[in-house]
Amino acid sequence: MRAIWKGSVSFGLVNVPVKLYSATESHDVSFRQVHAKDGGRIKYQRVCSIDGEEVPYSDIAKGYETEDGEMVILTDDDLAELPSTSSREIAVEKFVPSEQIDPMMFEKSYYLEPEKSGAKPYALLRQALQDADRMAVVTVALRQRTSIAVLRVRDDVIVLQTMMWPDEVRQPDFTIEPGDVKDSEVKMAHMLVETLAGDFAPSEFEDDYAGAVETLVKTKIEGGEVKKTATSTKSSGEVVDLLAALQKSVAAAKSARGEAPAASDDTEDEKPAKKTPAAKKTPAKKAAKKAPAKKAAAKKAS
Repeated sequence: MRAIWKGSVSFGLVNVPVKLYSATESHDVSFRQVHAKDGGRIKYQRVCSIDGEEVPYSDIAKGYETEDGEMVILTDDDLAELPSTSSREIAVEKFVPSEQIDPMMFEKSYYLEPEKSGAKPYALLRQALQDADRMAVVTVALRQRTSIAVLRVRDDVIVLQTMMWPDEVRQPDFTIEPGDVKDSEVKMAHMLVETLAGDFAPSEFEDDYAGAVETLVKTKIEGGEVKKTATSTKSSGEVVDLLAALQKSVAAAKSARGEAPAASDDTEDEKPAKKTPAAKKTPAKKAAKKAPAKKAAAKKAS
């Protein structure tokens, strides 16, 4: 992991220099929007809704839309005057009982690693949180903006979890009518709860959807159901012909060093193709011989 932030935790007169790491990552399956006919990627243009003209990125500004639909343009100078902070301090405001924090307020999680000089005070803070069974409510400046967060202990590591501001948590605008539940039904519900009671083990759950998508894509690749587009060799997360890409890379590297291409690079066979049309069949013939290797490479790429 790579540290994304460095600073210190301060509680009272104690200062703990730490590094911040993202504790989570998304494994959501993402798809590209493509033309069903040929697999070409769909591109989007930045078009002005008033004059219909495409707008270059350099002419795009930030706008704040009012409730009545008016648009207020904010310049870079305007944004520079807004209150911001670049403090490198995680300031502990208070220690509160863990049950007082609604999990709905949690936003993103980070691991805190102590610097070498902060190992002892880090252990002290960790022990204090565990013994008191409390969370530390803190304020921290991330991405030029102050956020509220909590510190808690997970597997001997202090975790910082940023939180939503109170006005960002929505309240339900509907009411639940009390149901006419019979005592026998309540008793049966209790029996069901006891039957399914157990300890939470995350490893027991699996993302079946992601695995099914991977299997489906692999099956289509093995069946040759791959659209060859002009961007297929780009490293954009799409399936590519690795063998062809490696051959081109080797040829380009040798050319940059001024080396003559070897016979095994198939470059000598390509020279006659420029002279006579009949010789053009030679590369095609060799490409056909390499077809199994290309298929294997594409399979690995999946």
